[in-house]
Amino acid sequence: MLKVWGRVNSVNVKKVLWMLDELGIAYDRSDAGLEHGVVDTPAYRAMNPNGRVPTLEDGGFVLWESNSILRYLAVKHGSALYPADPQARASADRWMDWQLSTLSPAERNLFWGLVRTPADKRDMASVVAAMKAAATCWAMVDAWIARQGGPFLDGAQMTIADIVLGCYARRWFGDEVRVEGMPPFPALAAWYAKVGERPGFQRWVGVPMT
Repeated sequence: MLKVWGRVNSVNVKKVLWMLDELGIAYDRSDAGLEHGVVDTPAYRAMNPNGRVPTLEDGGFVLWESNSILRYLAVKHGSALYPADPQARASADRWMDWQLSTLSPAERNLFWGLVRTPADKRDMASVVAAMKAAATCWAMVDAWIARQGGPFLDGAQMTIADIVLGCYARRWFGDEVRVEGMPPFPALAAWYAKVGERPGFQRWVGVPMT
């Protein structure tokens, strides 16, 4: 049986758990990270030298980095969520890489500044700056979805890129991160409502953020 190491309130762990629900695969999960510890133990560092979550164990094979885990699971189990067509697959890869390189750094202080920082210790100037940076990113996705025609990121077929960006869109649309001046992004909102229908999203992503 697969083993997932990671706490359920980690956005990167959520990606993997949602993907496993899409695939209908049984697995075992152990809490790790933040208040759960574990990640700094020698045994865990032997699996994942970054000391982060998630980590996937599949028999004797160990894999870390959430987007790589999604690709691995999709390929191993022949999932259409990672398209066979080279151009469609490259587009999904493009959005997953963009999440790592551009979206995550832009929005980090929005989520951490409001959800993981007590109200009396918040740096609202940093939060507002992060909101504006995240808005620039989401404006690009909104325009892209409008051009593609939806309902998913690259058109009619859902891919693992929808899982990855769906987990981050939860941070943008969540009541926990409301900041004055956040643009509505209608095409993005329609896409978010569509991915929000997935049982895996509802189980792991659409829950209160902590």
